[in-house]
Amino acid sequence: MGITNSPPLFSLSCRPFVSRMEVCLGSTAQSLLPSHAPVRPCLFRFAQNFRSPLCSTRGRRRSLVIRAAVAAEQGSQTKVSLVKIGTRGSPLALAQAYETRDKLKATHPELAEHGAIEIIIIKTTGDKILNQPLADIGGKGLFTKEIDEALLDGRIDIAVHSMKDVPTYFPDGIILPCNLPREDVRDAFISPTATSLAELPAGSVVGSASLRRQSQILYRYPSLKVVNFRGNVQTRLKKLNEGEVHATLLALAGLKRLSMTDNVTSILSLDEMLPAIAQGAIGIACRSDDDKMANYIASLNDDETRLAVACERAFLETLDGSCRTPIAGYAFRDKDGYCLFRGLVASPDGTRVLETSRRGPYSMEDMVSMGKDAGKELISRAGPRFFDW
Repeated sequence: MGITNSPPLFSLSCRPFVSRMEVCLGSTAQSLLPSHAPVRPCLFRFAQNFRSPLCSTRGRRRSLVIRAAVAAEQGSQTKVSLVKIGTRGSPLALAQAYETRDKLKATHPELAEHGAIEIIIIKTTGDKILNQPLADIGGKGLFTKEIDEALLDGRIDIAVHSMKDVPTYFPDGIILPCNLPREDVRDAFISPTATSLAELPAGSVVGSASLRRQSQILYRYPSLKVVNFRGNVQTRLKKLNEGEVHATLLALAGLKRLSMTDNVTSILSLDEMLPAIAQGAIGIACRSDDDKMANYIASLNDDETRLAVACERAFLETLDGSCRTPIAGYAFRDKDGYCLFRGLVASPDGTRVLETSRRGPYSMEDMVSMGKDAGKELISRAGPRFFDW
């Protein structure tokens, strides 16, 4: 047949018949050419190498087949992406990216068309190094640095983050004008042998990569042992089921987004475990000079969540805590419509825990001021060497 060095386009038994039809029927051949994705890359190789005794000249033969190939390709071609979403590759990060995609599609009809939104996975430093505690590999931006770089150099248009992973500063050229509605902020207790932390026998091992969780566990249950326990949700549950630890704690928000709440043994109250700053909140960032993307994502913003996150992050920024400093905080609207904020700093071993609270109007200026004021109070109470871990 004269087809060389290319993957087979049709079965051998039907190739001669279809080939003659393609060449001799011109535009009619388009309906005979397969348009599904796996064979599209073969169409032009097929056209360029095709030979048939039914056509008088090689040039006309090739022209007809190429025309049919182009028509078939154009009919099935995916639209060029209007929005490229950057995200980490964990199942939870992808669930958050899909949630963002679906909200964009629902809000902007032009983004609902096939291929208008593309999701691009970016591996971050925090994803690459899994055998060391987060405090040891260091610093801020472990889960955002590479995504920020992709945003700034144009490989992606927007970035979807878990807000608790986002540093309190943004690189020049990046803004974060949107928080999606917040999920449940509480932590879930998961264990095959006990129904709560209080039921774990002395000496039981709890797995957690979070110093915030470690300090609060040890503060209330000093007889327990907490060990470094990293990996995505699925990995940690697998380690738990294999008996590496007796229990673990995970954010309830992540389990809900993954539809994995059937793994939850019990839910810890806010009095027992104050959440991480911005836990349960998703943030969406874009370039500061990209008005189109800023408008897209600003349309998804949940203002109540945004203000609460701003209050908590003002607290964190004032404390200037490192990854070695256990810090927790939660701002929410109370039944009277006011903001109630609770904040905490602790020593990693749980021997010292300092807490404070504030209440005030639910507005950006007031809530940021409350967070900063609460942070200053705890710095004063902690003393100069408290944060030198």
